[in-house]
Amino acid sequence: MDTRSLTTPFTDDDVASLRAGDLVRISGVIYGARDAAHGRMVEALERGEPQPVDLRGQVIYYVGPAPAKPGHVIGPAGPTTSGRMDPYTVQMLEQGVKGFIGKGYRSDAIKAALVTYRAVYFAAVGGAAALLARHITASRVVAYPDLGPEAIRELTVVDFPAIVVNDVWGGDAYKKLEVGD
Repeated sequence: MDTRSLTTPFTDDDVASLRAGDLVRISGVIYGARDAAHGRMVEALERGEPQPVDLRGQVIYYVGPAPAKPGHVIGPAGPTTSGRMDPYTVQMLEQGVKGFIGKGYRSDAIKAALVTYRAVYFAAVGGAAALLARHITASRVVAYPDLGPEAIRELTVVDFPAIVVNDVWGGDAYKKLEVGD
């Protein structure tokens, strides 16, 4: 299977061209954020405040990286469980997010929202945090520094490997892999 190269920010055409099961390499800027940062972003929206970064066309990576060793831009940076972000996902989609990277399944409601809002969910390989960090060439905290590893980070990535799990057409790579389907 061929691997697709994509550059952020994504357009509607970019995400519409992807299908569940596609292998991709993402380059450009993505944003790292986990539970606590998502909670703060949603609270800001509820108060009518702007987001700390422009999320239109962006990809959110569910990651809380470990501290960087000397000479490295980031420590191990593996994906966290995506289902924990489901309560915040629709609000992020409403802000124009076009992709999410994590691990594990998404709820049926989130899979439907990805179709409605024309966005995709990617999986990165869990347990490969040190290898994934090699694809991150720059990292800086852009919001909520008091959250430590859960702060929002702007990450510059080069050929970051991922698999399309849920696409804008309702495709689900995990269902394709289930025995008996």
